[in-house]
Amino acid sequence: MRVSDLKIFDEDPKEPLKNFIDGEFVSARETMDSIDPSTGKVWVKIPRSKDEDVNLAVKAAKAAFPSWSSSTVQYRSSLLMKVAEIVEKNLEKIAILESRDQGKPINLAKRIDLPRCVHNFRFFATAILHHTAPSSHQDVPIRALNYVKHDPIGVAGLISPWNLPLYLLSFKLAPALATGNTVVFKPSELTSVTAWVLMHAFDEAGFPPGVVNMVIGTGAEAGEPLVIHPDVPLVSFTGSTIVGKRIGALCAAQNKKVSLEMGGKNACIVYPSTDLEKAVPMITTSSFINQGEICLCSSRVYVHETIFDNFLEKYVANAKKFTVGDPRGDFTLGAINSELHYNKVMSYIDLAVKEGGTIHCGGKVNVDGDCHDGYFIAPTIITGLDEKSKCVQDEIFGPVVCVMSFKTKEEVIDRANATPYGLSACVFSALSDELHNTASQLRVGTVWCNTWLTRDLNMPFGGTKQSGMGREGATDSFHFFTEQKTICIALQ
Repeated sequence: MRVSDLKIFDEDPKEPLKNFIDGEFVSARETMDSIDPSTGKVWVKIPRSKDEDVNLAVKAAKAAFPSWSSSTVQYRSSLLMKVAEIVEKNLEKIAILESRDQGKPINLAKRIDLPRCVHNFRFFATAILHHTAPSSHQDVPIRALNYVKHDPIGVAGLISPWNLPLYLLSFKLAPALATGNTVVFKPSELTSVTAWVLMHAFDEAGFPPGVVNMVIGTGAEAGEPLVIHPDVPLVSFTGSTIVGKRIGALCAAQNKKVSLEMGGKNACIVYPSTDLEKAVPMITTSSFINQGEICLCSSRVYVHETIFDNFLEKYVANAKKFTVGDPRGDFTLGAINSELHYNKVMSYIDLAVKEGGTIHCGGKVNVDGDCHDGYFIAPTIITGLDEKSKCVQDEIFGPVVCVMSFKTKEEVIDRANATPYGLSACVFSALSDELHNTASQLRVGTVWCNTWLTRDLNMPFGGTKQSGMGREGATDSFHFFTEQKTICIALQ
């Protein structure tokens, strides 16, 4: 069935969604509910996959690997380009589903998530056409020609999170397939509907059976069987640190290749020379967009003491401009992804009050109408907490930010680095030496200077410390999803 003809765009599914295995949509023995976070109500049934479903998917991917891995890069590129075209043609309809499944506003999904999904497929589809490998000619001790061949590895196990469902899934699928691997992936059970739609796009594009397979289920019942499966030699995961560390340990036991992009507690440093009129709106966006449910969001803001009061006044005023409500409407923020996560975020706000922190804005939001039982929290700004507070140290992953003052560059760098996480940071200053010197000393994978979330897929992306291991991007993903083989030919 063509993506444009799917009934889910017009009405709630009457039958449970299905897994996608060996080119067919296949029912699982059990199903579970998928909740619309804006209403708190069930809107679709999804598979509750188990070992047996994972085994079928891996078997299909393994059988498809010899043919797919030996296909030309031009062929693989053309199919990925077709997927991008299909998604782009149905962008607005898919964005509505992404919003309903995740809780984010439809207008955000249209503006960010879907366009970046399309870009990911096109980027890696074209990048694979221009890859070159090193070679060398040697004369001693014998004359020989050496060159490097990059071989696809096999069945790639991919696990993607619930905060940017289609966007982050495409960031794994595109390079894995472009380099000649076959795939079994598990989307988050909280946000699996658009992944199911994407499988129709792959089917419509003409991908051979078994090359791309999807199993929907929980981490314990479907994710872990995928990670430990003996026929899955490499695993790429994006999600929480606690789950990522578990996956890393499981992969280490079997000597599997693994890439982990995990949590963050990202610092934003604001120096006195900063033009606050320009910077504050950007910092506010970096803190709260997508309900703060982006691993790269600024959640610790350090402001020089000489501009602290002025910054805080402008920051709170900008945060209050962020409207919260029905994701279908014209609001800046939608619903928190699930009741469980909503309760977690609210518990940190309650903890901040107990610890003597000052709440300048935010907290629970009641939305009338269909969204009365949804999970809504306004941008929440907290001051007055100690650096060791759990609110400052833990990844809250919601629209909650702690703001603190500092005196010197050395002090703020030490404080910014004093966390188990090391994913990203922002630095705002009008002085280039201040930007360079600070950025070079921050122990994170990415530092944005006077900007945020400006992405070039040619650049490596990933975290340090408890924020992950490995990098993703044009070159880095290519190396992760292939094995380098040196071939030496003696010249007569």
